[in-house]
Amino acid sequence: MKTKNYITTYCLFKCSSRYLVHRSNSNSQYSSQFPGFRCQFSRTSRPLETFLPDPKRNLPSVVHPLREYIGRDLTSASNFSGHTHRIPCRFFGSAPIVMQRNPMFSTINADDITKFKEILGEKNVVQDEEVLLAANTDWMQKYKGSSNLLLQPRTTEEVSQILKYCNSRCLAVVPQGGNTGLVGGSVPVFDEVIINMGSMKNIISFDKDETSKVKAFVPIQSGGRVIFRKTTRAKVIFRNEATVPSLDFGCFVSIRFVMPLDLGAKGSCQIGGNVSTNAGGLRFVRYGSLHGNVLGLEAVLANGTVLDMLGTLRKDNTGYDLKHLFIGSEGSLGIISKVSILTPPKLSSVNLAFLACKDYVSCQNLLLEAKRKLGNILSAFEFLDSHSMDLVLNHLEGVRNPLPPSMHNFYVLIETTGSDQSYDKEKLEAFLLRYMEVGLISDGVLAQDINQAFSFWRIREGVPEALMKAGAVYKYDLSLPIEKMYDLVEEMRMRLGPAAKVVGYGHLGDGNLHLNISLPEYDDTVLGQVEPFVYEWTSKHRGSISAEHGLGLMKANKIHYSKSTESVHLMVSIKKLLDPNGILNPYKVLPSSLTS
Repeated sequence: MKTKNYITTYCLFKCSSRYLVHRSNSNSQYSSQFPGFRCQFSRTSRPLETFLPDPKRNLPSVVHPLREYIGRDLTSASNFSGHTHRIPCRFFGSAPIVMQRNPMFSTINADDITKFKEILGEKNVVQDEEVLLAANTDWMQKYKGSSNLLLQPRTTEEVSQILKYCNSRCLAVVPQGGNTGLVGGSVPVFDEVIINMGSMKNIISFDKDETSKVKAFVPIQSGGRVIFRKTTRAKVIFRNEATVPSLDFGCFVSIRFVMPLDLGAKGSCQIGGNVSTNAGGLRFVRYGSLHGNVLGLEAVLANGTVLDMLGTLRKDNTGYDLKHLFIGSEGSLGIISKVSILTPPKLSSVNLAFLACKDYVSCQNLLLEAKRKLGNILSAFEFLDSHSMDLVLNHLEGVRNPLPPSMHNFYVLIETTGSDQSYDKEKLEAFLLRYMEVGLISDGVLAQDINQAFSFWRIREGVPEALMKAGAVYKYDLSLPIEKMYDLVEEMRMRLGPAAKVVGYGHLGDGNLHLNISLPEYDDTVLGQVEPFVYEWTSKHRGSISAEHGLGLMKANKIHYSKSTESVHLMVSIKKLLDPNGILNPYKVLPSSLTS
């Protein structure tokens, strides 16, 4: 084995660098993967006609939905200050939640605006109604706050000054990155000051030491996007590679590495938000969680104190590992301003298969065999049911099923990533043929090039978009024992009957189910049948009510379904210790009754 295949790298980011996916890069690892042909696997191993990519099917540039959202008029904060107020969102509980604005929080005045302009400069203190409309509304257009102020810090020091002042005035704040969350965690509930971290996006360093580690400080000043846009120092492409043509301070050129996470919101989300929510994504089965990939971070506490935990060591067993408190805390304990993250080397061999299975048991057994037979080259194992496929085909332009017309009950995407193209390809083909013969796979096709690979991924990653276009949708992000995952979908289907379409898809490789209830319009009667049943069922089977989306506002009061009373009380104690005034992202993560 060549040592270079095991090189470990890490990137250190200021929490904000922005990522853009370059989907047409001819140098992609999918290019010339299968020269001139594509293989389809069936019981007779028959060859299939060439899969001709439709030019219209190429993925469009990612546009944040809020940029085109025409919303309702903003409600002035003064209209509800100190009064009971119905949260301006719908259908995340059996009835609209009535929540009291914390009367301890102050409201913005002219002196505050003046102070913020002194800290940030006039142009970074935003009061424009159109900008605020987008910032107040979440990606789902489900939660809508009434903030009248958005701040755009550019440095850790500015974040520190903002929080120190807000804490002294008891002004509540909400940290915001790409605003792509699905549980209302990144938008105000009332009139909290929005601290948008999108301006903090500079690569601090990208260093290679004698042990062949690569260290990159990439703008995770809570505003870094999950796929880096080209900057003066580096270009990082999020999905599967990062190319650094020039670092200005390095003696090397063109280092290629990969980010250890890849998720559907990659065109808009930011690294700070990913770390704050402990985002999972498509390649969790290969790289694991951010708890394992984040080497260190810098966070700013509510009183302005800057905690420098920005280590880059793989092993450091000195005292409590405090960084883990902030990973997944959703900005409720501090604002992450910089991150040091492991970045594995970009490997040259990537193969992607799109398969059909007759039932969920076949999908489950196929996963078990894939882990055994494909081993360390397995990088993704995703599944979707026929209802998901139907939605994608009917609501996304240019998308088509790469398999013959007959609909199958389940579909699976298997991706392998390795360093030996010929060996990896042969290994995957042998695996697919073997399990075609034993009946776990009903049909399948192997991507020939990058366009085909992206068209396959477009089907899986397009399910959330298709659900949004289909009408109203209730979304649940659950972690369950793999053998039980689809039982919940089937039970929910029986429970709701024809009133709604129940859709199941997700990251089968790590037991993460995305359960979606789709119907023409929101219906409280249907929701009353879904909740709390979905949480009770998950708790009964010792699952988690949030696998990767976080708790936010949607599930803050439902944390007891996954955590013991003692654990929740300890979390509340930590919150009160680090943020005694409760100004950081209030009403989120923990029950308000315990944190007020």
